[in-house]
Amino acid sequence: MAITIVGNGGELIYFEKMDDTQTGSIEVSMAKARTAALFKRPTKAFSDAVAGGASALLSMPGVIAISGGAPLMSHGKMIGALGVSGGTSAQDAAIADTGLRVKLD
Repeated sequence: MAITIVGNGGELIYFEKMDDTQTGSIEVSMAKARTAALFKRPTKAFSDAVAGGASALLSMPGVIAISGGAPLMSHGKMIGALGVSGGTSAQDAAIADTGLRVKLD
């Protein structure tokens, strides 16, 4: 697994990966985090929209339509985003959701 945390402008704050993580997951986790930060919504929202026929979203700069990216909130305000890659979409989303439950305050 590769895990990226970005600030609310999409800038890299933290990155960590497990040993033997596939190299492609590094960039994908970063793209998921940036998408969630820049558009202030989980990347699953884009995935669901594309599955529903909104394929034009795939041509938007900065959008990756794969589950595993989520905004990080504190006191009702978005402070950044988390991106996870390395497993299936469901596994990436589950790990991102777990990361969101970590108390930041």
